[in-house]
Amino acid sequence: MRTARLLLAAATATALTALTGLTGCDGGVGGRPGGSGVRDPLFPRAGNGGYDVGHYDLALAYDPADRRLTGTATLTARATRHLSAFDLDLKGLDVDKVTVEGRAARFQHAGQELTVRPAEEPADGETFRVTVHYSGRPQTLTDADDSEEGWLPTADGAAGLGEPVGSMAWFPSNNHPSDKATYDLAMTVPEGLGVVSNGELTRQTTANGRTTFSWHTAEPMASYLATVAVGRWEVRRSTTGSGLPVYTAVDPTQAAASRANLARLPEIVDWEQQNFGPYPFASVGAIVDRPEDSGYALETQNRPYFPGAPSVGLLVHELSHQWYGDSVTPKTWRDMWLNEGFATYAEWLWEEDHGGDSAQDSFDAVWADEYFDDADENDEIWSFPPADPPDAASVSDHPVYERGAMVLHKIRQQVGDDAFRALLRGWPAAHRHGNADTDDFTAYVEKSAPDEDFSGIWKDWLYGDGKPDHP
Repeated sequence: MRTARLLLAAATATALTALTGLTGCDGGVGGRPGGSGVRDPLFPRAGNGGYDVGHYDLALAYDPADRRLTGTATLTARATRHLSAFDLDLKGLDVDKVTVEGRAARFQHAGQELTVRPAEEPADGETFRVTVHYSGRPQTLTDADDSEEGWLPTADGAAGLGEPVGSMAWFPSNNHPSDKATYDLAMTVPEGLGVVSNGELTRQTTANGRTTFSWHTAEPMASYLATVAVGRWEVRRSTTGSGLPVYTAVDPTQAAASRANLARLPEIVDWEQQNFGPYPFASVGAIVDRPEDSGYALETQNRPYFPGAPSVGLLVHELSHQWYGDSVTPKTWRDMWLNEGFATYAEWLWEEDHGGDSAQDSFDAVWADEYFDDADENDEIWSFPPADPPDAASVSDHPVYERGAMVLHKIRQQVGDDAFRALLRGWPAAHRHGNADTDDFTAYVEKSAPDEDFSGIWKDWLYGDGKPDHP
């Protein structure tokens, strides 16, 4: 019997080796694939299993005349299992070559999945580098809610916008908010154009009619928050009252309309630091493109993106995301109310502190179905609970924003203003540069006020269907 079992084991090992085409580093049977997707409840194909990325190094070149992008992406990652293969998310571009630790790797590219089979398999816990050489005309992707993301050609260049999954249109990544990393991005464009990205501009060089801009993001960033904007910019540098560097880049056609409100950006950030705690990044700013270049603003890390001159309220909203969403990032897309509910409540607080409606007034307007001029928009607020959007198309719908803010106001009503202000600061401090989900938040609130019973708020306002009986 022992001999038979040994023969069976040998035959099984031979079959597995034939299936994978690879053996492990030790010459034995190889590991297992990392897997495509991380089973996100709303975007199951987003991200990949088997590894965590620590750093992205992106060397890109783009010419708006032919809309062609050439890129070399080097990802430094740590295997979380013995990997026979792993996936990266990349859609619509041609892959020319892939190496792992400098050795050519076999790969297959189908749809958004780039499957890499390294010559030497990374062991569990091993750090490895994968380099992808790619090129092509990056795509504008249409999201489930019909918004456009990915690579958006503009009047004088392009903008890379990633929420929720658009970043895979311009660089290969583990494209899920649960895997955050630091970034270096260098992009070369025709002389006369500028490149704005996240983090800090570390170098700018021009040679042979082309200029390279190098940007460094030292704090962890989710791939959906990465951005690059190519065009002609009016760049202004300043500091906030607390000494934080401010870098704004504005399309010249929007400069006059943006000037007054952007001049208030330092004031807004200082107010948010008083309410939300120390600013979590090394600099702040804004990118202002033309209104027709995208249909929405986006809280891209360090430097939110705006289509046209932003209002003060929109600046407050997107800049508050630097705490709620960018520093504390959702574990899954179902947790988006933790981003948008806080950012909407930041708008309510700003109004309250600057002579406008109180947060209670805003809450009451939502409850009375008078928050929006459009009746259908008011009705939509009650279409699903904020912590449970039903599908990918709902991730940015009104319940995530306004009803999410109402959850926060109910907590404020229960614990009082002082304890609530402490919560606004404590929550982003507790998960600074990390990830958190709704269960983490409810546990944090309950721990912060152990004598309070929040079960009714969770049941009726956070998870309950329809409009609760009482405001």
